[in-house]
Amino acid sequence: MKITPEIIDKHGIKPDEYKKIIKLIGKNPNLLELGIFSAMWNEHCSYKSSKKYLKTLPIKNDKVIQGPGENAGIVDIEDNDAIVFKIESHNHPSFIEPYQGAATGVGGILRDVFTMGARPIATLNSIHFGSHLHSKTKNLLNGVVLGIGGYGNCMGIPTIGGEVKFNSSYNENILVNAMAVGLVKKNKIFYSKAKGINQPVIYVGSKTGRDGIHGASMASNKFDNNSEQKKPTVQVGDPFTEKLLLEACLELMKDNSIISIQDMGAAGLTSSSVEMASKGNLGIELELEKVPCREENMTPYEIMLSESQERMLLILNSGKENQAKKIFSKWGLDFSIIGKTTNSKNLILNYNGNEVANLPLSSLSKDAPEYDRKWIKSTNSKKTENPKNFKSLKISTCLEKILKSPNNSEKSWVWEQYDHTVMGDTVQKPGGDSGVIRIHGKNKGIALTVDSSANYCLADPVTGAKQVVCETWRNLISVGSKPLAITNCLNFGNPEKDKIMGQFVETIDGISQACTYLDFPVVSGNVSFYNETKNNSIPPTPTIGGVGLIKNLNNMMTKNFKEPENHIFVIGKTLGHLYQSEFFREIMNFNNGPPPKVNLFNEKNNGLLILDLISKKLVSSVHDISSGGMLIALSEMCISGKIGAKIRIPNNIIGKHEYLFGEDQSRYIVEISEKNKKEAIKILEKNSVYYEVIGKTQKDYLDLEKEFKINISELSKFNSIWFKNYFEENYGS
Repeated sequence: MKITPEIIDKHGIKPDEYKKIIKLIGKNPNLLELGIFSAMWNEHCSYKSSKKYLKTLPIKNDKVIQGPGENAGIVDIEDNDAIVFKIESHNHPSFIEPYQGAATGVGGILRDVFTMGARPIATLNSIHFGSHLHSKTKNLLNGVVLGIGGYGNCMGIPTIGGEVKFNSSYNENILVNAMAVGLVKKNKIFYSKAKGINQPVIYVGSKTGRDGIHGASMASNKFDNNSEQKKPTVQVGDPFTEKLLLEACLELMKDNSIISIQDMGAAGLTSSSVEMASKGNLGIELELEKVPCREENMTPYEIMLSESQERMLLILNSGKENQAKKIFSKWGLDFSIIGKTTNSKNLILNYNGNEVANLPLSSLSKDAPEYDRKWIKSTNSKKTENPKNFKSLKISTCLEKILKSPNNSEKSWVWEQYDHTVMGDTVQKPGGDSGVIRIHGKNKGIALTVDSSANYCLADPVTGAKQVVCETWRNLISVGSKPLAITNCLNFGNPEKDKIMGQFVETIDGISQACTYLDFPVVSGNVSFYNETKNNSIPPTPTIGGVGLIKNLNNMMTKNFKEPENHIFVIGKTLGHLYQSEFFREIMNFNNGPPPKVNLFNEKNNGLLILDLISKKLVSSVHDISSGGMLIALSEMCISGKIGAKIRIPNNIIGKHEYLFGEDQSRYIVEISEKNKKEAIKILEKNSVYYEVIGKTQKDYLDLEKEFKINISELSKFNSIWFKNYFEENYGS
């Protein structure tokens, strides 16, 4: 087939990139070779617009075993145990086909984890949808939730945390970010770097079909009116096969058979073979007719670019093939020797005795384009005139409306569709600040959370990015864990636009500042660009997944108020910042102004102080103050603990609405008993941490002095009613 400009464009290759390809390989590529470049040079695989800035992120500390560059990041949690974790996006596929898009997103991230020798022990997710009134939202939400639950539940892995958000800017570009976490012994970690010449290359797992062809390329393009026609590029998952693949791989990993192992994820056999060989500075030669196919007459092009699920590529030590084959046959999986490593430093593909592609591996990896795209600084939102007359609004009415709103409602409708207790080690289920998983057979655990803050980031990407890292930090602190590291999924619009690229650059700056100061490195992640349709982009949405260590689960904390007559402290200063708050958004329909400032010294100092109070058993419950401010956080503690509170508003505040609903950072609410009050205050004052004692816990009612008195059951009803109503047939009409 003659390679025309139209074919080049259809493969997502720019004219100048095509010229570079010819220069690198010394010839005009054939269609298969062009397809391989399309897969390896697209944004999803090459990070050509982002890697310049990703290199600036802090990626090391004394707990990091493996940072970015592998299938997943790894941190040390002592006792020869390590945690493997990563977050990835499956945004475009989930919009086109919500069930399979979300399901295969979960399947792909799980393979990234067990590829490294870890048994997956938990998943989390961050999912963003358009306006709840948009015609597509209900179906997309339902399909995505079913897909996440359907895959994870069948795998027998608990889903222990996440977030669900709604905003009209996601009407045509939903976000489905999936995080997976696994446990591995430090001396049994596996990597993807190939080693040795003439070592067998093995294909294992499911057969290859025509599903998912050009899936990675599709994920690197903006949507248009023809998105429905892209359904064939969405992969189809089979969690039962993935469970078999997981067990077979972990069984094989018990001895020294495996040299390297790589998931066939985005770009399938192409990316896995190229990445393994190029990391080892070797060549690789494949016989494509030996690839197990489930459809007849598949071409080399289709075989190399298929993104069929539940497949792995292995390089074994020579002589270990028969024993490995017995294991995979026992689990009912395909096992085929499809090639070997070479010293050519080329990717050579043969089909029925004919060479059909021959490309220098460097041209597909290290010589891939790296762009220094133009960008402009975001116009930081200046303080604007406040909406009028909000000070006259009844506090109780505002509280009720916020608790009933889609973004602040209780999300049990979602997480009750996931299995969060399977495996028997879930210590803290969804609904708290972080999920907590016990390290099996031990009295230590890990805390896990995911967070995002698109509104803050749209208003000011640097400050917003710092805030979302700090929110993750606070959520881990609040359950009594020491924060270790993060993974990130960076969701943005078209990087070829100066404004969008500027949002990305500034977001990286904010993440870097916060992670550096907090000693909270980035060990893995994903960039998802081109989240836009018809020139309408999503807001910058960095999703941060965090991992923390609880050395003694007896010290684990929850946000539930524990008993009446305990003192309620607010740790950190309340200044009453209402710009970009849920109060202004939900009550006043006002979205202007800057996000709250982030003081990294206060974040670190206050967080470590909270950990100290927890370790000394001086606090009964902890909850960070974030979206909605102090009154929403208090309400959540009352609802989850089924215990009320009697609160007084200090006289010297800027205003009661600002005090109760302001979203100032670095703050926590803690419950402290009478017997521990004096010692707690002594520690707070010794560390120069600002605090207020705002009231006491009590039975049955949330009582705000001179404002309202609401029964906790009524408060809970306000908070849980939205999802129940949403799926009533006539909701919103």
